[in-house]
Amino acid sequence: MAIPLLGRLSVAEYCILSVSFTLAWLEYIISYITHILPSPVINGFTFTVKKIYNMLNLTISYNSDKRYQYLYEQEQNEIDKATYLRMTRLIECKDISELAAVFGYDIQSHVVRTADDYLLTIHRVMKSPDESPPRNGKVVYLHHGLLMSSEIWLTMLQKHENLPFLLYDLGYDVWLGNNRGNKYCQKHTFLRKPEDFWDFSIDEFAMFDIPNIIEYILDYTLEPSLTYIGFSQGTAQAFASVSINNELNSKIDKIIAISPATTPHGLYSKFLDIVIKASPDIIYLLFSRKILMPSIQFWQKIMYPPLFNTSIDISNYMLFNWKAKNITRIQKLCSYSHLYSTTSVKTVVHWFQIMKNKNFQMYIDNNYYPTTYPLKNITIPIYLIYGDSDSLVDISVMKRQLPSELGASVAVQGHEHLDNLWGVDVNPNVFSHVLRFMDSNIHQNGSVHKE
Repeated sequence: MAIPLLGRLSVAEYCILSVSFTLAWLEYIISYITHILPSPVINGFTFTVKKIYNMLNLTISYNSDKRYQYLYEQEQNEIDKATYLRMTRLIECKDISELAAVFGYDIQSHVVRTADDYLLTIHRVMKSPDESPPRNGKVVYLHHGLLMSSEIWLTMLQKHENLPFLLYDLGYDVWLGNNRGNKYCQKHTFLRKPEDFWDFSIDEFAMFDIPNIIEYILDYTLEPSLTYIGFSQGTAQAFASVSINNELNSKIDKIIAISPATTPHGLYSKFLDIVIKASPDIIYLLFSRKILMPSIQFWQKIMYPPLFNTSIDISNYMLFNWKAKNITRIQKLCSYSHLYSTTSVKTVVHWFQIMKNKNFQMYIDNNYYPTTYPLKNITIPIYLIYGDSDSLVDISVMKRQLPSELGASVAVQGHEHLDNLWGVDVNPNVFSHVLRFMDSNIHQNGSVHKE
């Protein structure tokens, strides 16, 4: 594999790159060892980390008041007991059905077999297992972002700050999708070798996952079309899929893109940005060609939640300069515990290829000339909701890429990428626009700027 970047690195940059490789291998070795350790040892490790973290951050002692094990002392007055108990339940939920049950809803699971034989589990929001179809009969489909699953839509502390519940209670038939490779979609009818199963990128999401899921939902509900709501990569998949599947233009009545992504600026760290853009394939040297960092799920399981939150915040700042000031620490405890879900290394390499070439394109194999997704082929209305402080969204480039007959775009002041999903003001400043774009007669809050 040719890595043209290496000949241009300084001594200091070689040292940083060497440390990166060392840490990647060390993480792999540690995760392998911990997987074979007995449960008492793992529990002891978790308890020790928890105690150390408490002492360093002056949190309330776990032993003195178990009810407030995750809070700083000053945060006790910010949350009532019922909300705190709901928070702990959300943190401890193991799957989307348990998340929905916290708010009194049920989840109906469906398995979609794609044209290339991956098995994808998607979810339908219900009030009870035997309920009749929703009142207005309109179908809405929500799709998550990179390294996420359908769970990310159901982690807010207040019921109607979770978009699926808000839409359901307005009478919509709400479905939540999942990409191949995440925690709900790790089956294939015949692929058994990991390198074969994980050989997919954004192209496969666009060519198979999105159109096959939409076809399944419409066949099941007997409806002619649905509304698509995507977050981050979930918007990119929709744009790509509709641009190369002309029939989807009649099966989707509109796309509402929250924190949309097509051609991100790049990484906040200048060194990492230079390295990745110069040679995206270097990621294969760090993580192989299979699943991306599966051990994160293990660390997420055994780490004390406030410590895991801190590690996510530091990573997001280093990579994207996100400060997450609009997401409370209490909300992070709920949402970050359901943030990470697996994907392929190839998907991340694909994104870095897009960043390098500043072009929303298909995956490049063997240095062939890239094929650009023909986004101008999209004929359905597109509505963009983005944060004006989002380092990943280049809205001017996106508007040039998309059809000129854009439905509307809204810039949410002071919001970064994740704020549009989990921010304290997500209901008046984000969801109100979602409902307006869906033609719901909802009172609007005037705190956003429409371009």
